[in-house]
Amino acid sequence: MLVEEIDKQAWVLSQSGRRKQDYGPKVNFKRQKVQIGGFDGLPAYSRFLITRYNDLIKESKSLRPEFLPVELCNLEYKSDRGACIVPHYDDSWLWGDRLVTVNLSGATYLTFTLPTADVVDGIKHEFQRVQSCVPNVSRGSFCVRVLLDRRSLVVVSGPARYIWQHEIRRSDIPIRRIAMTFRELSSTFSPESGNMTDEQKFGKKLLEIASTYAHM
Repeated sequence: MLVEEIDKQAWVLSQSGRRKQDYGPKVNFKRQKVQIGGFDGLPAYSRFLITRYNDLIKESKSLRPEFLPVELCNLEYKSDRGACIVPHYDDSWLWGDRLVTVNLSGATYLTFTLPTADVVDGIKHEFQRVQSCVPNVSRGSFCVRVLLDRRSLVVVSGPARYIWQHEIRRSDIPIRRIAMTFRELSSTFSPESGNMTDEQKFGKKLLEIASTYAHM
């Protein structure tokens, strides 16, 4: 039923053979500019997923505060288009620590690798940790592969978010796969009580719009 609801909306051709649906603000990451644009709320069909995830957070002592997404990006992968996503880091200027992805239709692997160059802080230390467990391995050849079953949920945060790059390989898309990725605000845009910056005021407005789940 969830896939049926997703497919009621138009898909737009994206990079590397993917198709996408975006629900969120209009962002230029290169220039670090963001606008509300046509954002009128997260899709109504996604509300129950966020509710269930936050219920799990409330029941657990180890999980962190309530997850309040302001963006949903649906990505469709199909083998006949050679769909994949190359190793990359997600933005950390606007988006916060947790990337929450629900995997639908087909299983796949999420692959984590460390860049061969020290492009971000912590890579060298992280690779030393790897070598303490797997001696004589080279940085360019080592990877961690996480199985994403159909209807599974994965949260990428911490070192997996900021130090390791993640990718979906073409060879890991045997059948159609849909990824629903929810993103929360970074600390720069997260509103607080009292005097707020312009970024925090904008973040507050985004949260208000997103939480209506008004997009049908």
